[in-house]
Amino acid sequence: MAERIRRFVLDERRLEFPFVGWTLVALIGGMVSRWAAPGIEGVFWTAAYLFGGFYGVLDGALALHMGRLDVNLLMILSALGAAFIGHAEEGGTLLFLFSLSNALQTLALERTRQAIRRLLNLRPPVAHRIREGGEETIPIEAIEVGDRLLVRPGERIPADGVVVAGFSAADESLLTGESMPVPKGPGDPVFEGTLNSYGALEVQVTHTASDTMLARIIHLVEEAQAQRARTQQAIDRFEQRYAWAVLAGAALTLVLSGLWGEAFDQAFYRAMTLLVVASPCALVISTPAAFLSAIAAGARRGLLFKGGMVLERLAQVRLVAMDKTGTLTENRVAVQSVRALEGNHPDVILALAAAVEVRSEHPIARAIVEEARTRGLSFPEIREVEARPGLGVIGFTNAHRIWVGSPRLFQQEGISLPVELRAMLEEAQQAGRTALLVYDGQWRGLIEVADRVRPEATEAVQALRRLGIEAVMLTGDHPTVARAVAQVVGIRRFEGGLLPEEKLARIRSLAQSIGPVAMVGDGMNDAPALAAASVGIAMGKMGSDAAIETADVVLLQEDLRRVPEAIALARAAMRTVWQNLAFASGVIVLLVALTFGLGIPLPLAVVGHEGSTLLVVLNGLRLLRWGWGSAGGKGGETRT
Repeated sequence: MAERIRRFVLDERRLEFPFVGWTLVALIGGMVSRWAAPGIEGVFWTAAYLFGGFYGVLDGALALHMGRLDVNLLMILSALGAAFIGHAEEGGTLLFLFSLSNALQTLALERTRQAIRRLLNLRPPVAHRIREGGEETIPIEAIEVGDRLLVRPGERIPADGVVVAGFSAADESLLTGESMPVPKGPGDPVFEGTLNSYGALEVQVTHTASDTMLARIIHLVEEAQAQRARTQQAIDRFEQRYAWAVLAGAALTLVLSGLWGEAFDQAFYRAMTLLVVASPCALVISTPAAFLSAIAAGARRGLLFKGGMVLERLAQVRLVAMDKTGTLTENRVAVQSVRALEGNHPDVILALAAAVEVRSEHPIARAIVEEARTRGLSFPEIREVEARPGLGVIGFTNAHRIWVGSPRLFQQEGISLPVELRAMLEEAQQAGRTALLVYDGQWRGLIEVADRVRPEATEAVQALRRLGIEAVMLTGDHPTVARAVAQVVGIRRFEGGLLPEEKLARIRSLAQSIGPVAMVGDGMNDAPALAAASVGIAMGKMGSDAAIETADVVLLQEDLRRVPEAIALARAAMRTVWQNLAFASGVIVLLVALTFGLGIPLPLAVVGHEGSTLLVVLNGLRLLRWGWGSAGGKGGETRT
C-alpha cells in the first residue's frame, strides 16, 4: 500500500494538478479573509505554501541529497523570503505560478512518452496456438519459438514470425511508418503488434517475446529518452554554477543595498525578486523539451534515435556513406533483360532457363523462375539436372541437353561463343550485370540479372543533395557493379571491392577530410564502419543484429528517403534548442535589468519567468507535429 501511494504521489505526480488548484483556492481564501476575517488569513497562506511548494521542496531536497542545487530551491527560498518580510501573498502567488508551470511542463513532456505507450498497447494480451488437438488460447508470454499461431482478421499479430498458410495484408504503420497495408502470404515475415486485415493467417513464431522488433523498438526508445545530449549535459553543469551565482548575487544585492542606505525590507524584496528572474528554469528545460519531442516524433515515423547526442551529431553531418547490397539495392536478384540472338524469342530463352533452374534454391535461379512465371510461360520437362557449382547447370530432356551458366561453363565444355554473344556479354559486364548464357545445341541468347536497386534510392540521394549533403557509396561488390548502381541512383563518388576494414578506413579518412560522416548499412560487415562513423544508420527490418546494435539510428521502414528525413528532423531539433536557449537567455537578461532598473514587483517577475519557461516547452513540443514535406521532395521539412 505504501509503495502504491509513493508511486501515485511521487513517481506519477498525480497530485500535481490538484495541488495547483488547492494553492489557487488558498490564495483566493487568503485575499478574501484579509478583509472579511483578518485573523485567519495566515491559515490560507500556510495552505498555499504547503500545496504550492510540495513538489518543489521534494525535488529540491532530492537535488540537494545528490549534491546539486537546482531552481526548485531558489523558488522556495524566494517565496519564504517574501513571507519573511510580510509579503506572504506574493510568495504564495510565486509558488502557485511556479507549481502551475511545473505541472504544465510535466503534462507537455508526458506527450513525448506516449510513443512508448502506444507501442506497448500494440501487444495483444493473448494468442491462439494451433496444436494437433485443436486450438488453444494462451498468454503471449507463453509463446515459444516454433509455435504455430492462428491470427484472425482484425486481430493483432502476437509475435514475430513467418506466414505458413493464408493470405492477407498487415497494417504496419505504427511500427515502421509504412502507410499502406503490406500484403502477406506464405514465406512473408510478420511482426508483433501489426494489425491483420482481411484474411486468416497461420504464423510460425521465429522470435521470443523479448526479441521481437516491437520489443527492440521499445527498448531503444526508452534508452534514447534516458540519454542526454552534450548540450543538455553542458547546461546541467552550467545550472549548478549558475544557481550558486544567483544565490551569491541575491546576497550581494542585499548587502550593497543596505550599504547604500536602502531599507532592509526593500533590499530583501529586490533580492528575492532577483532569485526568481535570474533562475535558469527556461534554460534548463530548453534542450530536453526539444530532444524528447524529436525522439518521439521520429519513433512515430519509423526513425529510432538512440539519444539526444545522436540528434546533435546527425544535425552536423556533411556526408552520407552508403553500402550497396541491402542498402542501395534490395539484396534481391531480379531479371533485368533477356537478349535473344537472331532467330530466337526472349520468352523461349527464359522458358528453357526456367525449366533447368526450377528445382534450384539459388537466388539467381529463383529470379529466373519468378520472371518466367510472371510472364505466364510453360517449361519443357526436365528429367535430370547436373549442377556445376560456380559455373551453372545442365538440364537433360528426352531429346537434348540445355546449358545455362557463365562463360566458364562453356569453356569447360569446349563450346565456343559466337562473336555477337561475346559483344552482348561485354555490354552486360559494363552495365554491372551478371549474364547467364543459354544453349541447347544451338545458341539462344543470354539472361541479364542484377540486384534490384531500391526504387526510392535516387530520390533519397537527391534529397540529401538539397540538404547540402554529399552521398558516397562504399561496397565490397565488384567496382563494375558499383559503378552501374552509382550511375542509376546518381551517386558521383563510389568505391568497390572494399573489405570491412577498408570501409572502416575510408570512413575515418572521409571524416578527416570533409567533416562528420553518417554511414548507412544493413549487414554484419557494415558494423565496424557504422561504429566508426559520426552517426551509424542501420536498415532495421532486414538488417543484421550486429548492424542494428552498433548503429545510432535505426530505420524501421526500409526506405532510404528516411535518411534525409532523419537529418532534417535532427536539424530542426537543434534549431529549436538554439531558439529556446536564445529566448530564455534574453528573458533572463531583460527581467534582471527591469529588477534593478524599475524594481518590478515579485508577481510580475514570476509571470515573466514562468511564462518564458512554458513558452520554451511549447516551442519544443512543436516538433511532435514536425513533417517532412513531400518526403523531402521540395526542399525540406514542413514547419509546424
